[in-house]
Amino acid sequence: MAKSNLKVQNIVATTSLGKPVSLTKLARTQSNTEYNPEQFPGLVLRIAKPKSAVLVFSSGNLVCTGTKSVAQVKQVIDEVIKQIGKIGVKITDKPKITVQNIVASGSIDLNLNLNTLALQLENTEYEPEQFPGLVYKLVDPTATFLLFSNGKLVCTGTKNKAQLDESMKQLNKNIKEAVKGN
Repeated sequence: MAKSNLKVQNIVATTSLGKPVSLTKLARTQSNTEYNPEQFPGLVLRIAKPKSAVLVFSSGNLVCTGTKSVAQVKQVIDEVIKQIGKIGVKITDKPKITVQNIVASGSIDLNLNLNTLALQLENTEYEPEQFPGLVYKLVDPTATFLLFSNGKLVCTGTKNKAQLDESMKQLNKNIKEAVKGN
């Protein structure tokens, strides 16, 4: 069957620092921040290396986006801890990081007939006038794929490498069966 090559493009992870953070103070002292409390309760903290953005809430909860690995997520959280240390919030415990979503892109070396797949696979949405890709929702493991006729794809909704690999395996199997059944 078609071999696939997935590349992680973005990881969304959450953690809690376990201490409240003064967002006003953070916004005043750090230049890499955006804070408009009348529009959104969180502060956006931009980290240059690894390039990412972290939502910081006054509760001490963080949402980290833009990294490409869990190791990078850890680096970013350490950097945030350093920066909030500058406003007097000392974090001594290592925060527990939870990956909420992985976005990966890749391809299967097959040209896909999206009309056929839309008919053969369950849980698909395909409206070529509105969007050129087919949306395919896998149930086990939970993942959502965007499939394009040239074989390129985007996968979202997995929480770790094993789920990502497993969903890719399942996708390959399902496509093979759908193509055969036609």
